[in-house]
Amino acid sequence: MAQLHSQKEDPRGSETHRHPDTEPPGPGQCPQRGVAVPQDGSRSKPTGTPSKPQALKMDVALCNQTWSLPGSSPLGSGGSGSSRSRWQQAGGQQLLQMSVTSAAELSFTLLDAITDKEPVVQEQVCRALCSLGEARPREMLRACDEYLRQHDKLAHPYRALVLRAMEMVLSSHIHQLDKDTASIIILLASSEMTRTKDLDCDWQRAASSVLVAVGKRFINQVMEEVLSRFQPGVLPHCSVLQTLASLSVSNAFGMVPFLPSILSTMLPMLGMAKQDALRVVFCCALQHFSESTLEYLANLDQAPDPTVRRDTFASDIFSAYDILFHHWLQSRDAKLRLAVVAALGPMSHLLPSEKLEEQLPKLLPGVLSLYRKHAETFHVSKSLGQILEAAVSVGSRTLEVQLDALLVTLHTQICVPVESSSPLVMSSQKEVLRCFTVLACCLPDRLLAFLLPRLDTSSERLRVGTLQILRHIINSAAAQMEVKKPFILSSMRLPLLDTNNKVKRAVVQVISAMAHHGYLEQPGGEVMIEYIVQQCALPPEQEPENPGPEGEDPAAADSVRAISVRTLYLVSTTVDRMSDVLWPYLLEFLIPVHFTEALTPLCRSLVHLALKRQEAGADAFLVQFEAHANLPSPYAVTTRLLVVSSSPYLGGGRGAASLRLLRVLRRSIHPSLAQPWETAIPLLLECLEEHTEETLSLKEWEEKLLMFLRDTLAVVSDNTWTCQLSLEMRKQLPCYNGVPQEKNFLYRCVGTTLGAASKEVVRKHLQELLGAARYQQEAEHEGLACCFGICAIAHLEDTLAQLEDFIRSDVLRKSSGIFSIFKDRGEQELEKVKSALILCYGHMAMQAPHELVLAKAESEFLRNMFQCFNTKVLGIKVETKDPALKLCLVQSLCMLSRAICSSARASSFYFSRKAELVAQMMEFIRAEPLDSLKTPLRKKAMLTCTHLVSLEPALEEQAQADVIHSCLHSVMGLLPEPDGEAGGCQETLYLDTVRALEDLLTSLLQRNMTPQGLQIMVEHLSPWIKSPKSHERARALGLSACLLRHFLQHLHVSALVPFHNLGLLIGLFSPRCADLCPATRQQAVDCVYTLLYLQLGHEGFSRDYRDNVAEQLLSLKDGLVHPDPAILFHTCHSIAQIIAKRLPPDQLISLLLTMFEGLGDPDQNCSRAATVMINCLLKERGPALLEKVPEIVSVLRSKLQETQEEHVLLAAQHSVYLLASQHCAAVVSSLLGSPLPFDSHTCALWRALAVEPNLTTQVLGQLLEKMSRDVPFKESRAFLLGSTPHRVATLLPLVATCALYEVVSAPASGTAVQELYPQLFVALLLRISCTVGVQLPRNLQAKERRGAGTALARALEPCSSAVDALQALLLRGGSQDVVQCVELEGGWELLRTSAGHEEGVTQLASAMARCAGPRLPLVVKTLVCTQNSVYEIQRVTSTAFLAELLSSNVVNDLMLLESLLDNLAARQKDSSTGVRRLVLRGLANIASGSPDKVRAHGPQLLTAMISGLDDGDDPHGLVALEAMVGLARLLDLVEPWDLRLVLLHIAIRIRPFFDSEKVEFREASIRLFGHLNKACHGDCEEVFLEQVVGGLVPLLLHLQDPQAPVASACRFALCMCIPNLDCEELAATIHKHLQEGRSLHFGEFLNSTCKTLMHHFPDLLGRLVSTNLFYFKSTLEEVRAAAPMFTGFLVLHAEPEQQPQVDLDQLIAALQLLLRDPAPRVREKSAETLGRLVKFA
Repeated sequence: MAQLHSQKEDPRGSETHRHPDTEPPGPGQCPQRGVAVPQDGSRSKPTGTPSKPQALKMDVALCNQTWSLPGSSPLGSGGSGSSRSRWQQAGGQQLLQMSVTSAAELSFTLLDAITDKEPVVQEQVCRALCSLGEARPREMLRACDEYLRQHDKLAHPYRALVLRAMEMVLSSHIHQLDKDTASIIILLASSEMTRTKDLDCDWQRAASSVLVAVGKRFINQVMEEVLSRFQPGVLPHCSVLQTLASLSVSNAFGMVPFLPSILSTMLPMLGMAKQDALRVVFCCALQHFSESTLEYLANLDQAPDPTVRRDTFASDIFSAYDILFHHWLQSRDAKLRLAVVAALGPMSHLLPSEKLEEQLPKLLPGVLSLYRKHAETFHVSKSLGQILEAAVSVGSRTLEVQLDALLVTLHTQICVPVESSSPLVMSSQKEVLRCFTVLACCLPDRLLAFLLPRLDTSSERLRVGTLQILRHIINSAAAQMEVKKPFILSSMRLPLLDTNNKVKRAVVQVISAMAHHGYLEQPGGEVMIEYIVQQCALPPEQEPENPGPEGEDPAAADSVRAISVRTLYLVSTTVDRMSDVLWPYLLEFLIPVHFTEALTPLCRSLVHLALKRQEAGADAFLVQFEAHANLPSPYAVTTRLLVVSSSPYLGGGRGAASLRLLRVLRRSIHPSLAQPWETAIPLLLECLEEHTEETLSLKEWEEKLLMFLRDTLAVVSDNTWTCQLSLEMRKQLPCYNGVPQEKNFLYRCVGTTLGAASKEVVRKHLQELLGAARYQQEAEHEGLACCFGICAIAHLEDTLAQLEDFIRSDVLRKSSGIFSIFKDRGEQELEKVKSALILCYGHMAMQAPHELVLAKAESEFLRNMFQCFNTKVLGIKVETKDPALKLCLVQSLCMLSRAICSSARASSFYFSRKAELVAQMMEFIRAEPLDSLKTPLRKKAMLTCTHLVSLEPALEEQAQADVIHSCLHSVMGLLPEPDGEAGGCQETLYLDTVRALEDLLTSLLQRNMTPQGLQIMVEHLSPWIKSPKSHERARALGLSACLLRHFLQHLHVSALVPFHNLGLLIGLFSPRCADLCPATRQQAVDCVYTLLYLQLGHEGFSRDYRDNVAEQLLSLKDGLVHPDPAILFHTCHSIAQIIAKRLPPDQLISLLLTMFEGLGDPDQNCSRAATVMINCLLKERGPALLEKVPEIVSVLRSKLQETQEEHVLLAAQHSVYLLASQHCAAVVSSLLGSPLPFDSHTCALWRALAVEPNLTTQVLGQLLEKMSRDVPFKESRAFLLGSTPHRVATLLPLVATCALYEVVSAPASGTAVQELYPQLFVALLLRISCTVGVQLPRNLQAKERRGAGTALARALEPCSSAVDALQALLLRGGSQDVVQCVELEGGWELLRTSAGHEEGVTQLASAMARCAGPRLPLVVKTLVCTQNSVYEIQRVTSTAFLAELLSSNVVNDLMLLESLLDNLAARQKDSSTGVRRLVLRGLANIASGSPDKVRAHGPQLLTAMISGLDDGDDPHGLVALEAMVGLARLLDLVEPWDLRLVLLHIAIRIRPFFDSEKVEFREASIRLFGHLNKACHGDCEEVFLEQVVGGLVPLLLHLQDPQAPVASACRFALCMCIPNLDCEELAATIHKHLQEGRSLHFGEFLNSTCKTLMHHFPDLLGRLVSTNLFYFKSTLEEVRAAAPMFTGFLVLHAEPEQQPQVDLDQLIAALQLLLRDPAPRVREKSAETLGRLVKFA
């Protein structure tokens, strides 16, 4: 609240501007009223030249009669400075006296409000008191003193609030406090503090805080008062002791000199204190006394008395110690014991040395015993640490005797499980560890002798606690532990074996501390490093743990590996002394498999260490592998890092880490790899950085690594080195038995390496690979086969020979004489060996040079494959049933056949065993289950057949049919896979299988590329195309589209031949464009598209020719995705149109007959599509079907008899109509007799009548005549005679309206609608108006109830049917934009309701003016004729429509303005209030539609509006409201002179509406007031300026109006008003805060506005305040709260000399009333304003 006591600089000079408190008293001041009067009793005449009109002078003069000072000018401080100075000299003294009285009065007013029930109000009162205290601390403090003394029975919480406010003022203004006031405050606080015997009361603490605040400056006076209540022999009040303690903390330098006398007085009291609570207070006091004394002694150089010594307090402290320790510490009260021990800690430093030594044998056990008595041990631990420090400082020998007990107790405290993470518990742990630090510094040997044996315990808690202590003393007592390093290292043996995660974490933390202090450089340090690496190797998601009865914290378990990884990296990178220890020792952990999970952190650490050594200038060869016996060989390191890189993102990115390590070790692995690896490895790393685990293709990544390996082998080009690398790879193969992906990659690496080796090495290593392979693991088959395949690239003969030797051995024979390594292998294991061998042949065929493979395909590859596959029993060949062996055979045959086809000599190759292999594949396929797809056997078998089909000799026709049938039967019937975990894999397998089937069918089609061959394929697919199962249809259509595309791509027509089956094929595929499955629709369109181009190809067009008509099919595919049937069938219609344009005439009848068969399709969508396409074809190609009409009609009739499907019936009716449309005119009368609501057939027939324009015109004329023939409704009363009559619609107009809707809804009715547009529009608009709220006839209400909730019921409702008809009319009449505009604004719904009908008509008229202007002259002419309707609602509707038209300029363009004005003017005296109101709205609309015409009609318009303001026949004031809104629109456009005549009248007439309870009246009147001001800019008359000044307060206050429109209107009005006051600064403030789009911070804005007002118009203060007082009683809480805030800001920024303008007593009384307001917000703002009145106080 610094603003309250800050003083603004007066620009007129310091001589004439002094604070009232410093101004001498003078005559002429009236203390009762606070008004300065000239001594001669007359009012002095204002001096100076005012800048505003006389009206404002008159206003201010009126205000000055009660409030102003003599010499003030109307708009500010423009009066002479001499008159102001005379007033100051004359009245200053009395003003000073009044100010003192008013400050006290304000204080008392606020203090009376301190008892408010709302805490927020209480806080605001406190802040107001503080604000008052900021400016007048003396008066405020004395008022609080007097108030508390006068209100003895004020409740304690409220007394505490007052005291707290006093304490806040004292804290910030203690240096301004005079001695007398300080004495008063000290006496009050002392009295308040000791008034009750209650202990620990907020009230007492507040009083004590007051004393402490005063004591910061007046310590002697405070001590005098406090010590007066601290008499020898009498127990003091608890608060006295607490105050003394607090004083010692806040002002140690001032208090310590008093302590000897205080202690001498206190000591006898200790024995007198019998209550534990009082003893606690004594203990706290002694604790703070001791702490302040220690602080004083530690800062003697700054102390006021540097002669003070520790001995001064020794005896007294010891006496107090004796009582506390020997008597009070034994108490049963826990609080007292804790207070005693908290005091003993700092007291121990003040005890005499000999006394401390003497007491330690009893003191230490006494303190230690408290651990058993208290759960909260912070104070015990802290005190114990202080006592130990004191004992060490005096060189005590007692510690050695007490050490065992100390260590046991402290160790127990560390080992106790911590159940809470509260700061106090954690602080207690730190204090205990501090005790261990003290003991470690003085008795390290005994401490370690105690701790280290406890590491061998099996208890988790003891071991974790001991490790925690050990880590702490390693860090905090490094010098004392230096010689103990070997001893400590050896003691870690058992903790390293513990599997408990908590122990592991503790061990890792100890090892980290050891690393920083040189422990790991000692013998045995390697064990610690290995332990860290072991923990890094734990799986991140599943770390082993030793479960106990209480379990373990999961968070702790998860963090063991993480903390180990961080520790290893930090030790490697930040502890320089560890570099020689870790390098190259960490390399030993790369190869062992159980360290795999630690590879990433290991590699990172090794890379950092290697780079550090390189920077230090180490040799080029970082590692001398031969010099370290335990290090792995460079071959082992290369193999290991290369293999783990194949899974680059596992283990936290071990691929990148491994490659980086290979890069830094490149010279050590082989000197020639330095430059190649420096180039290659960054490219691999870049690839990993560009991808993520999801985006990286593992297959491509492995190929990159193999290429890297091949390049490496080529660079080295050393057979010995290659042989060693291959040997190491084979050795590491067993290490990856649990990781098949990495083991398979290693197999490929072996094959790559052998490819660069000599033949002898190849044969030897391949033999060993075959002998050591784990054939029972099927996952390993692929790896072994890949190895042989890669090796065969360079060594085909050797690999074939080695495999054949292996097959010829006894391995595959069922006898006992086989090799010893296969003795125990059973039949199943032999099958697995065969599978692996067959797969090896397949990979060799795929990888080896194809020309070499072609020569050996049948002689070696096939022979050996089938030799492994078939088993002979007693000389008879028996085929295996092992599915894995079958799959391997099929897969290998697929690879072999692909290799043969890829050969350059494949076209001339005669494959004699082709038919046998195809038959074998079909046998395998037929053996597969039809309901599931589990293996890729189908896919591989079909791919094999695909490759075989292209080879010679060709398959026989029956064999081809068998292949097609078997494959389709095996794949098409597969059930869709349900969504699940394996859904992704199954979906991929299914897609691959279907793709293989496509390839097979296209390869078969390729052998017979004729229409007949295509027809054969489609015949095979036809049953599946018509299948009732959607997934079978989708697959069949997909295959068909694929085959047709292939046929088109490979079409070669040597002569123009007919495509004789085109109609049959299109008839089969085209109805599928509406299949239930969206994918099937797309495929069907593709099929039709391809068939059309096939026809064009047969007609002789080139393959690259693009037909515009056929290409339109592609653009229609998007419409087939949409689920809306209307869009779908419209698309089908478009497709049929395209077919009709391109279909040859001879194919048309076959197409139609095929589609007629499609009408009975089980898929209703396809049946509907067939009907749509049939009708389209009939319409498009009807002339060509003249001779076929009887046949077509006959078919249609038969289909109607066969089916009852509605869509078939409707389509047949439409088809018949296309042949007999001339029979529709005669059915109009009978259709009007149809029952309501119309059924679908009736509706269709009505719409059919609209096809012919002439007929449509006649029908519409008849319907208009039927609508107007009868009255629109009849009134009917309910059963009770007194009930309100209901309006019931008459039947004939209702039926005619429904029929009219159906007719105009037909697209073909447009011509007739255009002709009758005005009559139809007006008739339907008036029909809507007179059916609002009208009920159905009773006989139709039952039908409506039965159809409730359906669209049918809504269409039957009278008003809705008329609205729908009007919408249809507008749409059909070319006014679609009108419908859309009204729809967007919700106008159609409004038209149907009584409450919104008028607004709906307005929106309709606006839309017509914008979008259908040329229609308006005839519409207006027709509508004007209805103005005298007997129905009031019709007059209201027509007036609303015409009034809205005037808001558009189109009426001016169409020369309708004058006629509309005359028509509306004639309706001003209408008996209907609604009509009169709408007339005013229409007249005001001219401002929008024809602003340039307003001046010409200004007097007429203003007269009408003012007449509306004075309308006395409107009880609700709605006409007046419309007049205000209209005036706001017109004012800117009328002639100034016309406006000047009525300006004041309007302003006075609208002023009462500012505070109306209705929101719309407040908004309209305030906004109109703004427009009045806007119209007067630069030419404001004096009389009107009075209205401007009078409107400032309500406008500013209503900015807080709860209704946003009112607040917005106030913003506008203020922006318009302020320029008339001719104050640029005020205008700038308004513009800054009230600019459009900116949120308003009301308090900030009001503050700035009041500041400006008081600076430029100080003499308005009285009037503004008095106007605000009126709003203190507002019914709006927000305004009621804003009014005192406004007043407060005015006072805040007013000059003190303006005070006489304000009746302070009246204002304070009003604010006092507001302090009792029910709204807390109001009370809060009132209290805030009272605090600001200090300026006038």
